[in-house]
Amino acid sequence: MCSGITSASTASRAFAVNFSSAFGLGLEGGTGIILLGLAFMAIVAAVNFRGVGESVKLNVVLTCVELTGLLIVIAIGLWAIGMGQGDVSRVTEFHTPEGVNAFWPVIAATTLAFFAMVGFEDSVNMAEETKEPTKIFPKILLAGLLITGVIYVLVSVSAVTLVEPAELGEGEAPLLKVVSTGAPGFPIWIFAFITMFAVANSALINMLMASRLVYGMSREHVLPPVLGKVHASRKTPYIAIIFTTLLAFGLITFVGSVPQLGGTTALLLLCVFTVVNVAVLVLRKDKVDHDHFTAPTILPVIGAIACGFLTGPWTGRNPDQYKIAGVLLAIGVVLWVVTVFINRATGVKPEAPTVGEGGMPGPVN
Repeated sequence: MCSGITSASTASRAFAVNFSSAFGLGLEGGTGIILLGLAFMAIVAAVNFRGVGESVKLNVVLTCVELTGLLIVIAIGLWAIGMGQGDVSRVTEFHTPEGVNAFWPVIAATTLAFFAMVGFEDSVNMAEETKEPTKIFPKILLAGLLITGVIYVLVSVSAVTLVEPAELGEGEAPLLKVVSTGAPGFPIWIFAFITMFAVANSALINMLMASRLVYGMSREHVLPPVLGKVHASRKTPYIAIIFTTLLAFGLITFVGSVPQLGGTTALLLLCVFTVVNVAVLVLRKDKVDHDHFTAPTILPVIGAIACGFLTGPWTGRNPDQYKIAGVLLAIGVVLWVVTVFINRATGVKPEAPTVGEGGMPGPVN
């Protein structure tokens, strides 16, 4: 849930920057970007409140827009490379300070690049909506990872060929630099407009997921009962939506920076994936009465070790990311403690949830 909120906050910040570029507002940072980010997050909350059906339809549209933007970057990159622009050799170059082993900078880059694959874990919540999910879902998930990986590699090659890596790391809209460098005549506002709605996709899906997780944990008596309330007419968990939106507001206002928020998202998800890989090994001991996909044992073992390793401070991670993650998790712990006292006072005993449509506990839109 925390990783979903930090990811959505990252996208909100990026949305504000690209909105400023698309409409020539000249807001390089500060209060203007924060206010735009907050306004955007409020719109996401409104769509989230409207319902899952509306959110998924909007997601399909935004995904098409997002893919168009990435294909534009790839096309401009390949065209510019074909015209002799840029420096293709930068793709395979490693530059590290004298006396520094290249291994650790590569590990640090890997932990941040992990953010690029954020979102695939959300699809598990929708697996029950597919026919024969045990057969279809693994194939679709792996196919999606492969296609996305190829697209991201081509975007990365285009980016580092046309723009110095150090320059790409500056600012909050690196792909705009790639487009303006590779095709100076290309209307930059169009790409900024595309990018603006592409990052909106990430915010929408992550806030949708985060609010439903809070709702589910409340229904399981792990979080306070108030967070499990469902709106009478929309059938959406409106209190959970308000709660997660307020947390996102806090991150946008007091943290703001895209690298910090993105790095925190990667840190939190690496922790989640470490636990999930261990859980795979533990839960496969449970016998179930239906066929299911079984991963080769070596994969979750490697996954747990690799993800756990990438969470450490030796990767060069900014210490502030641990602080941000710690504050968010501390809020969760406090709410859990409050819930324990509520459960004792009311005589409620937490138990396994009754799973309804879409994998959600009980009826929720």
